[in-house]
Amino acid sequence: MALFSSLTPVFIAIICILIGVIMKKTNGEKEKHDTKSKHPSRPWVDEDLKDGTDHPLEEEEGDEEWQGLDENVAHVPFTGERYSEDEMIKRSQTFYELLNKRRSVRFLSNEPVPREVINNVIRTAGTSPSGAHTEPWTFVVVQDPHLKHKIREIVEEEEEINYKKRMGDRWVNDLKRLRTNWIKEYLDTAPYLIFIFKQVYGQLPNGKKKTHYYNEISVSIACGILLAALQNAGLYTVTSTPLNCGPQLRVLLQRPANEKLLLLLPVGYPKKDATVPALTRKPLEDIMVVM
Repeated sequence: MALFSSLTPVFIAIICILIGVIMKKTNGEKEKHDTKSKHPSRPWVDEDLKDGTDHPLEEEEGDEEWQGLDENVAHVPFTGERYSEDEMIKRSQTFYELLNKRRSVRFLSNEPVPREVINNVIRTAGTSPSGAHTEPWTFVVVQDPHLKHKIREIVEEEEEINYKKRMGDRWVNDLKRLRTNWIKEYLDTAPYLIFIFKQVYGQLPNGKKKTHYYNEISVSIACGILLAALQNAGLYTVTSTPLNCGPQLRVLLQRPANEKLLLLLPVGYPKKDATVPALTRKPLEDIMVVM
């Protein structure tokens, strides 16, 4: 009994050690499993590019009664263009061939472009549908050389940080094959820079906020129409999302707080020695499903 009593503390110590080892191993396996189950971190995304559609404005008193819209919009007769089947096929094929030539061009000439053409393509973008016809877009056209250079300085400073720190290895590696980097010479050389801002809300005469429904989707559709209009006019661009530059560029361009930068398009003619990546597009059977 005396021997057993003297060994009891030893047994207890051994048991405690074994329990500790087992618990440590269990916790380690749990942490390992949790780490595996976690989704990899998403590439860093600019706050301006986040879609706020699912987070409508807080309703203010009277908002439900009046949004600054006409209570009754008159309906007028409408007659659309109607083509023969042969003409429809021909027109659709011709338009496809035109748009299929569209490429993102990063080497733009400083050759002047008629201002009227820019006016017309933006008018065309303004025909886009929008939620409750709120037309939540602002197109800012920059042609002043000094202002363009200041824009380039802001964009390149932030883009270098994006490439080196924010975007992550996967994103940067995916871009290597396209030979893109943070140097944006086209911001100086393109005769026009078109900034597309989304108005996340409007401003009523009484000072209250006006809801802009589906502003992100509405402005995105307008951007698509603008790209088609530029291609139709024989002008070229590259769709640029200047990440983390929105606040600085809004201040520089004197835009109000309700506008967030969605897209920046340098617009002009390609340089004579311009090149583009040898890319192909998915065939119809890969992008269309007929039920």
